[in-house]
Amino acid sequence: MARVIIVRHGQSSYNTERRIQGRTDVSKLTEKGRDDAIKVGKALSNIVFDAVYSSPLQRAKQTADIIHNELATHPGNAGLQTSDQLLEIDLPLWEEMLTADVKEKFPEDYRTWHERPHELRMLVNDAQGTKEHFPVLALYEQARQFWQKILPQHRNETILIVGHNGINRALISTALGISPSRYHCIQQSNCGISVLNFAGGLEAPVQLESMNQTQHMGEILPSLRPNHHGVRLLLVRHGETEWNRQTRFQGQIDVPLNDNGRQQAQKAGEYLQEVALDFAVSSSMLRPKETAQIILRHHPSVKLELQDGLREISHGLWEGKLETEIEQEFPGELQRWRQTPGEVQMPEGENLQQVWERSVATWQSIVQTALTNKLQTGLVVAHDATNKTLLCHILGLSAENFWNFRQGNGAVSVIDYSSELNGLPVLQAMNITAHLGGGVLDKTAAGAL
Repeated sequence: MARVIIVRHGQSSYNTERRIQGRTDVSKLTEKGRDDAIKVGKALSNIVFDAVYSSPLQRAKQTADIIHNELATHPGNAGLQTSDQLLEIDLPLWEEMLTADVKEKFPEDYRTWHERPHELRMLVNDAQGTKEHFPVLALYEQARQFWQKILPQHRNETILIVGHNGINRALISTALGISPSRYHCIQQSNCGISVLNFAGGLEAPVQLESMNQTQHMGEILPSLRPNHHGVRLLLVRHGETEWNRQTRFQGQIDVPLNDNGRQQAQKAGEYLQEVALDFAVSSSMLRPKETAQIILRHHPSVKLELQDGLREISHGLWEGKLETEIEQEFPGELQRWRQTPGEVQMPEGENLQQVWERSVATWQSIVQTALTNKLQTGLVVAHDATNKTLLCHILGLSAENFWNFRQGNGAVSVIDYSSELNGLPVLQAMNITAHLGGGVLDKTAAGAL
């Protein structure tokens, strides 16, 4: 397995001015940008990197140099290389302009950029004359080429990539098969850390272990986008149960939290205690309900609502069994579940389509109610399979992408819905587990579902 850690450059002068940077190389790191880069280096200092790649643009290269200096104490760390395939999105007609001026000068294009980014088209003049340029589509192709070149060189290695908001989104999207139309559905904060695990090349299984972690900079959650009007949902997986630890399939058997699970819920509660919650919803099963109740001790005025639609997948006859026992009774089915999860019907249980229908309907009604009542932040506590299904839905993927997401016990994901523009959700952060003591990497026992 290759582990890839992706970091966005630190805050730059153009970021603070709200100016479009693209491929211009005028913008430099601010003092905050440099400080945050040091914090990234410290957060990653216990990981040995076999390769470090950076965009050649100075805001990314400076960030990479600072991080690399923090890492350099370890003799196993590789030198820093730059790659043009990590250049930021190319927006030649907008570069160096203030975002507000782009909005005013190119209202139609700006709207397309927000609502249908894959359709944004610019006419660019070069030596050969005028040609059409599709910035987002070109960026995705560039990201794909980077993966195709890099992954074969680093099988079973750990690599660090320091890039930009746009290219990082495109790298994550091409790894998981997320459409360019969802370009804005992934957030990358300055100095945010994301972790991808590759079983092989792009055609082999890929897992997004975590995305856009900002805790190393003292930020509990990624900041809201400017002028955000809408709802933020904090999606949490329940704490560990004894059956998780044993990797026993629990499904809809109502197994309570174990002591470690209660501790995880407590840590999630402490972590979220400063976040103002307006409402809370949990699956009606014991383990998420207890997790939610422990988190809500810090929010005594918030009432917990229980929803059957968020219950775990029914594993039917697999429930209560270990993988070895399932393999004996249902030869080859576990393998199918891992390779083509959308095609597996659990014996006397559910398939993912059924989980999808009930969990997405519940989720949509939670979002709608919050937007209608102008509620800003809600807690939703559910299960591994439920959460993974919801993440597929949020990013416009199918149930076949189920295994692309990791959900640790007690982990927090952040999803924002805006009440304007195209209303598509934004995955601001996924599978935050830093509060559980493992640092940047998810050290929870993921266990069976």
